[in-house]
Amino acid sequence: MRLLVTGGCGFIGSAVVRRVLRTTDWTVVVLDKLTYAAEPRALEETAADPRYRLVVGDVADAELLARLFAEYRPDAVLHLAAESHVDRSIDGPEAFLSTNVVGTFRLLEAALAHWRTLSEPDRSRFRFHHVSTDEVFGALDPEDAPFRETSPYDPRSPYAASKAAADHFVRAWFHTYGLPVLISNASNNYGPWQFPEKLIPLAIAKALEGQPIPLYGRGEQVRDWLFVDDHAAALLAILGRGRVGRTYLVGARAERTNLELVRTLCAILDELVPNSPHRPHARLIRFVADRPGHDRRYAIDPTRLEAELGWRPSRSLEEGLRATVAWYLAHRDWLAEMRARYDGRRLGLVRPAAAGAEPAAAGTGRTEPEGTER
Repeated sequence: MRLLVTGGCGFIGSAVVRRVLRTTDWTVVVLDKLTYAAEPRALEETAADPRYRLVVGDVADAELLARLFAEYRPDAVLHLAAESHVDRSIDGPEAFLSTNVVGTFRLLEAALAHWRTLSEPDRSRFRFHHVSTDEVFGALDPEDAPFRETSPYDPRSPYAASKAAADHFVRAWFHTYGLPVLISNASNNYGPWQFPEKLIPLAIAKALEGQPIPLYGRGEQVRDWLFVDDHAAALLAILGRGRVGRTYLVGARAERTNLELVRTLCAILDELVPNSPHRPHARLIRFVADRPGHDRRYAIDPTRLEAELGWRPSRSLEEGLRATVAWYLAHRDWLAEMRARYDGRRLGLVRPAAAGAEPAAAGTGRTEPEGTER
């Protein structure tokens, strides 16, 4: 199996690539723009593996995509490249249109052209797996049943709208052209290597620094939390055994309010860092003005994934949070560096290219910090 992973240096993408190279004999080509939230070091263990290749470039670069498909002849595509931070989509929605919609369209076009050149046996086993989000379904009230595959689309932010549009394009390429596609929509992910603009690593970083931990509104927003390694396992199960043309929702049935979640993180930090001068860390929590259009609740019903493919999360939320806090404590230097990169991004600083990556001559690769992975 030759697998093309877009966004493979991102938080979720790198977890998938690590899992593939640890558990299969597949070859993996990663296409990543190496924007500010990408982290090639998350794939250091793969650097010496001859089955792994990193190509720096933009998923919206049609010429680069054509060359990649011609050179590597992938048997499957796992499309994770995306701008994903909701706050950033509110401040600058055009980048989300470019990457999430135009990028997906260009990738579909390249995959379709490649698929049409394959022999019949190879065409029958080719897969295009598009990774999306539960945010395309809008928001739930407290008494509503969780989202299912048949839930209507009702995106509320520019980010969610861009992912909803991408989902529709993927389905259109299946129904119109016959491209064998799969779609998965996942709940909020957490775990090691997540860039600290997201809630969990940001809360950990703020607590360790003794700074206020900001929560929107009164922290009453509810999310279903999914450990990133469990998501990676689900994605590979869907890619390998999912029914073509189907959508699968990936969630861990682990709903918590943001306030409950952060209080749990603070309690774990109190235990694991007993000499911290900031204990109890929960006293650092501060409520701030809510963001526009903030969805109240997301929840996922993963029954189809469980019943058809036998997937289950490997750990509880509490176990996953403890492992995540322990990882960040063991990687404080990395966390501090990422916090500095985040500040540099806001100042317009440019991120250098990754060592060992294929040069931009392989396409119109760019390394400015312009995107993030969910």
